[in-house]
Amino acid sequence: MSALSPTAILRNGLRLLFPLAVVLTTYLYLYPVFKTCAFPLPPDQDGGCADKGYGAYIETAKLHWPTYKPTVNDGAAINDDTETSSDLPPLPSRLAPFRLLSLGDPQLEGATSIPTNYLGVFPHVKSLVEKVTFQSNHNSLRERARDTFHDLVDILFDDIFFYFESLRKRLDHFGNDFYLAHQYRTLRWWTRPTHVTVLGDLVGSQWLDDDEFELRATRYWSRVFRGGERVPEDVAAYPADEYDLTGYLGGGDGTDDSLDGSGIWTKRIINVAGNHDIGYAGDINKERTERFERAFGKINYELRFELPLNRTRSRMASISDDQPDRLIPELRIVVLNDMNLDTPALSSELQDATYSFVNKVIGTSTAVEFKGHYTVILTHVPLYKPEGVCIDSPLFKFHDHDGTLKEQNQLSRDASKGFLEGMLGMSGDVGAPGKGRGRPGIILNGHDHEGCDTWHFINQSEPEEGKQREWEVKRWKQARKTGLVGKEGFPGVREITVRSMMGDFGGNAGLLSMWFDESTWEWKVEYATCPMGTQHLWWFVHFFDLGIVMAAVVYVVVLVLNGVGVDVDGAVARALPRCLGGTGSKGVVSSKQPAVLAAKGVVTPEKLKPQKEVG
Repeated sequence: MSALSPTAILRNGLRLLFPLAVVLTTYLYLYPVFKTCAFPLPPDQDGGCADKGYGAYIETAKLHWPTYKPTVNDGAAINDDTETSSDLPPLPSRLAPFRLLSLGDPQLEGATSIPTNYLGVFPHVKSLVEKVTFQSNHNSLRERARDTFHDLVDILFDDIFFYFESLRKRLDHFGNDFYLAHQYRTLRWWTRPTHVTVLGDLVGSQWLDDDEFELRATRYWSRVFRGGERVPEDVAAYPADEYDLTGYLGGGDGTDDSLDGSGIWTKRIINVAGNHDIGYAGDINKERTERFERAFGKINYELRFELPLNRTRSRMASISDDQPDRLIPELRIVVLNDMNLDTPALSSELQDATYSFVNKVIGTSTAVEFKGHYTVILTHVPLYKPEGVCIDSPLFKFHDHDGTLKEQNQLSRDASKGFLEGMLGMSGDVGAPGKGRGRPGIILNGHDHEGCDTWHFINQSEPEEGKQREWEVKRWKQARKTGLVGKEGFPGVREITVRSMMGDFGGNAGLLSMWFDESTWEWKVEYATCPMGTQHLWWFVHFFDLGIVMAAVVYVVVLVLNGVGVDVDGAVARALPRCLGGTGSKGVVSSKQPAVLAAKGVVTPEKLKPQKEVG
């Protein structure tokens, strides 16, 4: 069999490309493993540094080792005083009790981005037919001929292009859903988060009609976050002085995450409203708000999770009369629609409701003098930052018709100040309660697709004459390097703008770990990222795999045909010259052809060989 025969080409090609397909597919479907993605790990002892590297990766990998039996220590929960450690389910010892998988701005597109949906299919064909059949009115034959020619040009350069562009967009939407779903599914499987949040812009536009919005919401739940569920209305609570706990961290009543993935909060998606979901302040109305809440959950609410003190016997004595400022460790998650904080707003009623919620959060917060509580604020639009700190600079645009807010990159300086001093209780006045340090917390948001990690702080020292204390902001790494984080007289808070999970931004995900430090009676936080890579990798691997599968099917068919006596290589060799425009007497000849041709008396290469002369 010739090395250039179709069968040989298929066989050798599969030998070469099949291993490559296996490697690429394995990498794609196990990318968090190869990228060593893991939630940051609490330190071995209180006061130490978090592990974002090898140790965190190995501890995560242990969750997937069939032969690994986790140890039981302070990573497990005891439900009552009668239980012993032998009664507890085994849990890995060092995983943080709160692990938040943070995803930003999926922005599901749909019908509004498909040209044929609003232009029609080949719209200029209809116009052309009307002109050539004299169904349209023209002043002269020259004018009719000119317009007919224009329609022909539009068909060639617009209609054909938009038709195939629409087919591409439909395929792109279909694939993009599964690209986003692949991130969520793979990361949830590998990293085992206790909670999941999507930080706004769930769909691609606030201007959708109800039918299109419902269609995208269905894709969101049935494709992208398949198996997930919205936070129930009775669980998404309004702030109150007397409140019920949402659940316990690290065990407890079973409403939180268990490490085998069966916990209810590993399935629930904490959705945050974004500007593409309900609009900016000048676009938000009752109808857009209600349809978002029907599909994805409330736009303003809180969740409270407690870290039980009875995880070990030693912790029962941690709170005593000698330390009255210590509270039972608790996380307060505040989900806030901050697009309605700046003015002017379209609906003063909805804006008042947002400010009432914020004031209720402030009014029900723990006094700043107490320790043990921590606030996680989930929003969409980032806080104010001067130009040059992050990719997005301050930007405000207003509607021409009524002057309401049309677009913004960040909150205004005043809204951000109210955020920091109100919800977190920080102050530039060292004489304020708690010396102005405020309540510990962290802010997570989206909107800026490039992402940003910053530290907001205020200098409590006396300002220069004629100036006031102002909030400042620096990049997180810079703030840590210069010693600003935790510095006395410089109260501050970290704000993480999670880079988008869209393909153009690398398919990024944020991994936020939180654990409790008993030595200081404070919550500690660390953050890592896990980018999947652009959507081009996802498409290439799947098309490459499809090509390999098709080639393997063809190869099997060829082997079967050869086995039953069909000369596939010969048939291809005879057909190929004709397909290329030849006469059929030239081209590639199979190894079986000379004998067949010789039987018919046709001259073959063997007959043309020099014969021995006879003397």
